[in-house]
Amino acid sequence: MPKDPERSDDRSAIARELRRGSLELVVLHVLAPAEAYGYEIVTMLASRTDGVLAVTDGTLYPILYRLERAGLVAVRWETPERGVPRKYYRLTDAGRAELERLRHEWNTFVAAMAQLLANEEGK
Repeated sequence: MPKDPERSDDRSAIARELRRGSLELVVLHVLAPAEAYGYEIVTMLASRTDGVLAVTDGTLYPILYRLERAGLVAVRWETPERGVPRKYYRLTDAGRAELERLRHEWNTFVAAMAQLLANEEGK
């Protein structure tokens, strides 16, 4: 049976939207234990999720800027003796509170989906 290209596009769009909607949660989560700079965050996301949540700089930095403007992350610059300056991001108290709120939302969503999908007839 041939694949329906339109349906495949729909699935890709759904996966893309789910990923986009969860990236703030993911970035806040990665920053919870310690500060990190952009490339570190990109690397951590790719390695900790076997590439499923791999993002590019072009995706990550707008999220970081939005989180910074919202007061959820603070930044500091560090200039190593050799190399280029790095901008480090760390959670603020407001960022930790937002992380907890987003975790609760996510866990509620996952539980609801699991409950729905547990019923094989979809009833």
